[in-house]
Amino acid sequence: MALNVTVLVAARAANDPDRVALLHSGQSWTYGELLARADAIAARLRELLHGEHSARVALFCPNGPDYVALALGILRAGACLVPVASELAVPERTAQIALTAPRLMLAAGAHPWLPAAGVAEEIAGVHFSWCAVDATPAFPEDHFAALNPAFVRFSSGTTGTSKGIVLGHETLLARVHSANRRLQITPLDRVLWTLPMAHHFAVTIMLYMIEGATTVLEDSHLAAEVLATACATGATVFYGSPFHLALLAAEGSGRGWPSLRLAVGTAAAVPATTAQAFQKRYGIAPAQGFGIIEAGLPLLNTDAAVTKPTSVGRPDDIAVRLRDEHGADVARGEIGEMWLRGPGMFDAYLAPWCERAQATDDGWFATGDLACQDEDGHVFLRGRRKSVINFGGMKFFPEEVEAVLNAHPAVRESRVSGEAHERWGMVAVAEIVPRDAAQPPAGAALGKHCRGQLAGYKVPVKFRVVTELPRTASGKLKR
Repeated sequence: MALNVTVLVAARAANDPDRVALLHSGQSWTYGELLARADAIAARLRELLHGEHSARVALFCPNGPDYVALALGILRAGACLVPVASELAVPERTAQIALTAPRLMLAAGAHPWLPAAGVAEEIAGVHFSWCAVDATPAFPEDHFAALNPAFVRFSSGTTGTSKGIVLGHETLLARVHSANRRLQITPLDRVLWTLPMAHHFAVTIMLYMIEGATTVLEDSHLAAEVLATACATGATVFYGSPFHLALLAAEGSGRGWPSLRLAVGTAAAVPATTAQAFQKRYGIAPAQGFGIIEAGLPLLNTDAAVTKPTSVGRPDDIAVRLRDEHGADVARGEIGEMWLRGPGMFDAYLAPWCERAQATDDGWFATGDLACQDEDGHVFLRGRRKSVINFGGMKFFPEEVEAVLNAHPAVRESRVSGEAHERWGMVAVAEIVPRDAAQPPAGAALGKHCRGQLAGYKVPVKFRVVTELPRTASGKLKR
């Protein structure tokens, strides 16, 4: 019989039904209650799907306990979950539905969206609507079903079109176990959660439930409110983006977080200044991680967060190679594209259909991220291969310029990109979010600041003041 990862959540519910699974806005749901809700939803979905195994079911729902119940119910029904992110525009949602060709779509929350007229239902206290979807898949259904699919996830789209990525149940479980080698989540943990479930449920929330931890759901992104929830619930783990870590580090009440044992920064590189400020504020150095949809959380800096705050860790069960543009391994200290091989790698790209064996080189997956390793094997991200700026043959990374700009006392954050230039091919330009909107820093002052720390060709030729920078739902800068 094919594996279904939800049997491990069911085992938690059977062995300890009164253990708290979810906390949200002063309410709690035990594992027994959560599983009962999920099973009631699953029973209805089996009727609607006529018992079809591996049928795709799309879900459009905001973060919250209902999302967990509906997602778990879809998986309990033997269906494959296709999350549709709420931040997408309607044409983008429609395109994802066409790409994934689900049998059904469920929608819940204050502003539910369906591609067709829906039927409203209430099951086990969960209000949702559903509709059948008439779409023809552009991929082979038999090959898809053979993967025992659990999720079709989408990349966050920082540099281009999102990809449909298929994760089977066996792959998901291997990924969860691999990630928890580094996270060490136990039933004693209470994990404070602020990230969008449409992007992260497949591994992180499933990991917490499989390990029997309590997930604390927080709606606010305001640092004071996040910290208040953390203290009120005794949260032991925080999992967020560098954006969230920076907000918490700057929270001005002086209130401590005595129960915190692990703060994880992922989705983008955590600046050293943010890591140091967070450690000074809470006494815990954030562990920077490297997360990617194709591989999960293959790297996490748990052993040198204090001494090497910008490292994403060193390999353990996930092997890492850094290769140059010709495919040869680079020497320690040199920059190369990061390739990964190990447990939990994705099973297929959806459209055009491409299974893992065809998308990798003898199991090695090219991440598109540029990195280097020090003498101890710690990995340091240096940028994205596609975002490298080439100034007359001299290449550099936007991230290193941003690090210098972000250290300026008048700059809150920045984004650097390449702009075409007739003579040099490409030059750097910068967008700046000032700390004080009424007194933004002058471009001349920023240029002088950069020239003191960077080679001249890396200094932006233009500085544009903006009120905010575009981000993905996961907190990554869009490039």
